[in-house]
Order: sequence, then C-alpha cells, then structure tokens
Amino acid sequence: MVTAVHAAYASFLPNLWKSLREQTHPRWTWWVEIDGDADEVTEVLSGCGAALDPRVRVGAHGGAPLGPAIVRNLALHRGRGRYVQTADADDELEPESLSLLVAALAEHPGTGFALGQARDLLPDGRLRTVPLPLSPGMLERGTLAAHWTTTEEAYRVPVHPAGAMYVRELVTLLGGWQAAEGMEDTALLMAASAATPGVLLPQATLRYRRHADQRSERNRSSSVEGLQVRGVRSRVAGLLALPPWSG
Repeated sequence: MVTAVHAAYASFLPNLWKSLREQTHPRWTWWVEIDGDADEVTEVLSGCGAALDPRVRVGAHGGAPLGPAIVRNLALHRGRGRYVQTADADDELEPESLSLLVAALAEHPGTGFALGQARDLLPDGRLRTVPLPLSPGMLERGTLAAHWTTTEEAYRVPVHPAGAMYVRELVTLLGGWQAAEGMEDTALLMAASAATPGVLLPQATLRYRRHADQRSERNRSSSVEGLQVRGVRSRVAGLLALPPWSG
C-alpha cells in the first residue's frame, strides 16, 4: 500500500495505521513516502509505533514538495508486490478491504483493478454511505469514463478513485499516477478502466475522511480542470483503440 504524506497531514497517520493493523489480510507492506520536510511525519510514525513495524517502509526525497503524483510514483518503484493500493494519509481502510480486493483480482484473471464502495468519515466520527450510479460487478473497458460527469454544471466520478487496488504491472505500464492537480487518482483510474476490465465490489472498502483542510475540497481553476479533463479523456480514447491489457 502506498501513502504520500506531507507534514500538514502527519497527524492523521495513526488512524490510518490503526486501520491497517486491523486488516483481515495478513500480508501487506505500507510504503509511506514523505513529501517535503520529514521531521514531523517521522515523529508521528515513531509515536504511534508504525516505525517499529517491519511491514512499514518510509521513504523521503529530502527536497522541496513534489506533489502527490510524483511522490506516489517514487513509492511505487520502491515496492515489489503484485498489487498496489493507495491510501491517502487522512483516510482509513475498512477491516476487510485488502482481503476483499485481493480476492476480487485473484478471482478475475485479466482484470487490472478492483475497488469497493466508499463511506464518508464525518468530523463527528459518523460514517455516511454514498450511493453510486453503477451496480457491483464487472466493469467493462471504458465504463468509468462513460459515466464520468464533467459538465460545467456538474462534476462526478462514478466510483471513489482513492480506494482502488491495481495490478502493479498495469500501473507501471500506464506511467503511474498522472500529474493532474487534484485529479491524480481519477486520471489513473480512468486510464486503467480504458486499458482493462475491472471489478466493483458491493462492500465498503474505504473510509473517506471529510474535513475542512482536505486537498480535494480546495477550489481549482475551472480552466485548469477543463484542460485536465480533456487530457484524461484523450488518453482514454487512445487506450480504448488499443488491444486490452491482459496481465
């Protein structure tokens, strides 16, 4: 599992770490890649005990912040596992998340990604289910892009991209996470969906924390967002014109 984190989000890491320790899937490695100054993050990881766990690997490039896409890609290339999943520093996994997603990929050879439902984790600790426009089951190539709403009046991704688990080979082939501001997860998921079928599970696998400081809630320039969407859709069209990736 890959987490890109900077100092401002270090305080959330113990909660994510707790959700990892509660996983029913016994075999995992958590690659924590620090973006920018490392002191506060390493202090928090030491304080909660994560730094003492041999399954936790911490990397830091030691320079100016590079942004989540580049930092995730650094962590991606440090790892060697067959599957890779991101978890934002401020989110949490449901206890059966890894077990469910690994099983889904193993049971459907030739698929490149799997994801489940996401529940909003509200500031008061309540969990809120968010209905999706897609039914659980196989996701044929291009399905996610076809249901991605990107008009001036509305913007909605048909699933939560932050909780997807991928076959590592596919992520590497696609070039990792795309440098799209605030859209890194979505850009990769749309490309993966264009390259290969996926699986959508009926169970919740992600707890998506809602809070005032979350990066995805900050205002983006509509012109920048529009150009990014155009770029992602162009990439999707190109991938759909190619033979499917089969693993």
